[in-house]
Amino acid sequence: MKVMAQMSMVMNLDKCIGCHTCSVTCKQAWTNRTGVEYVWFNNVETRPGIGYPRGYEDQERWQGGWERTKRGRLKLKAGGRISKISKIFSNPKLPEIYDYYEPWTYEYDMLLNAPAGDHTPVAKPKSLITGDDMSISWSANWDDNLGGSTETAASDPVLQHMSEHVAMEFEQTFMFYLPRICEHCLNPSCVASCPSGAMYKRVEDGIVLVDQDACRGWRMCVTGCPYKKVYFNHKTGKAEKCTLCYPRIEVGLPTVCSETCVGRLRYLGLVLYDADRVAAAASVENEHDLLESQRSVFLDPHDPAIIAAARAEGIPDDWIDAAQQSPIWRLIQQYRVALPLHPEYRTMPMVWYIPPLSPVVDVVADSGADGEDARTLFAAIDRLRIPVEYLAGLFTAGDVQPVQATLRKLAAMRSYMRDINLGDERNESIAASVGMTGAEIEEMYRLLAIAKYEERYVIPTAHVEQAEALEEIACSLDYDGGPGMGGAGPFGSSSGPQVPVAVENFHVLQSRQTADRPSTPGRVNLLNWDGLGDPPEGLFPPRSGPGTPEAPGNPAASGSTSGSGPSGPRSPESSS
Repeated sequence: MKVMAQMSMVMNLDKCIGCHTCSVTCKQAWTNRTGVEYVWFNNVETRPGIGYPRGYEDQERWQGGWERTKRGRLKLKAGGRISKISKIFSNPKLPEIYDYYEPWTYEYDMLLNAPAGDHTPVAKPKSLITGDDMSISWSANWDDNLGGSTETAASDPVLQHMSEHVAMEFEQTFMFYLPRICEHCLNPSCVASCPSGAMYKRVEDGIVLVDQDACRGWRMCVTGCPYKKVYFNHKTGKAEKCTLCYPRIEVGLPTVCSETCVGRLRYLGLVLYDADRVAAAASVENEHDLLESQRSVFLDPHDPAIIAAARAEGIPDDWIDAAQQSPIWRLIQQYRVALPLHPEYRTMPMVWYIPPLSPVVDVVADSGADGEDARTLFAAIDRLRIPVEYLAGLFTAGDVQPVQATLRKLAAMRSYMRDINLGDERNESIAASVGMTGAEIEEMYRLLAIAKYEERYVIPTAHVEQAEALEEIACSLDYDGGPGMGGAGPFGSSSGPQVPVAVENFHVLQSRQTADRPSTPGRVNLLNWDGLGDPPEGLFPPRSGPGTPEAPGNPAASGSTSGSGPSGPRSPESSS
């Protein structure tokens, strides 16, 4: 037995409102750079839907993940070493920009500087790749809120494998939101696909990263990832992916997507697992057994034998304590309400989901019955507006039983807690009907409904003795020109030497404050100034006399190169 620690995430889909705050904040933190305009480490999909990139779940087309051979072993679906070498310079199994989307911006200057006319000026969409005018026809979130309409849902790979009883008439459509990040798998096929060994799984916490210095841009990792959460930076010629915000994790802070989540649906924590059992667990013959086989890999952090084995492997005591308090362990193993995304890919993903229950209440209420009464709520799960079969296609390789068991526990929690909130006696029979006690139901309710920050995010900090191992050896995501971002060669180039981030930010700030001009002569664009440094000319009225207060942010207005006095604009020489 080899005990290892894995940083993991669980998302409660009942709470996701599809606001995309997680996507936007992740974009600003990690992929707001040239070369990755089309990249979203975090995206929120409306299901049913095609997803991002289009149809990424169709592994017959993309050949991501693993498959089991007749001899019971695993091999990459896209082929082994010989196959990869034969097509290393021309990998045909890659999504094109069409499958993602062509990123764009708008010609905002037209809105700001258009001359007076009879018609309102229009900001034309401009391609961020070519700079040309373009017609927008797709994006990373194109089928948002379509609610499974036949416009795009017919191309949903999961829906295509479902039985015909799932009707797609408009009045029977269903939808829910599915946030996605890299799964940081226990058995990552992207790592196994990399010919240059640039992708690796950190020993300390299981986070999957890309060594930017070692990456040669073969893009086999893009093919190998069945979730298509590895991307190619077209400026640097390197692969990039979600880092699980490891600089934040190392100091005990949650990921940016978790920190900014409006619905508080994300949970972060450690789990301990037996690395020696991963391969066998991913190789079970029946896909329906993959859920339980992965659960069997997780180790009980309260077991004295496991604690001793973890210490023998060098896992610190505070990390073991964090694993014992982890919400991930409770949701996956104790309450058994969290499920993995597409376990049939055999990568053993470590971002799990609690399937949505909410629409079942509407079904019961529409029939005239009490929408939260346990007797009718359990009976209605099979009539859930979101078909259980569809949820099973996402989370349990098509096995509906675990999904039904999960939904029954969520329904029991809702009914049990409703009685308490109404002042009625605790009905232990409701908890017993799903194999739980009333105390366990209340604990699960607290975690899922009203848990505080420190309960949702149990993240141990990195240790000083791990500093060298956790050193940021090759991260291109700090700033333009950072480690791995440049260097002449056939797989990426940059102009000029690398510039320290502080210097770069200074020049960007100076350029924004001094180079921007008013949108129209005589007017000032307030967005040109951020409150620091000298304000743009005209932002504040000129001083009319000795007693006039100085302009905010400009303590020496008389010395400003952009200020003006009673006698008109001043030159820098006169102000000195």
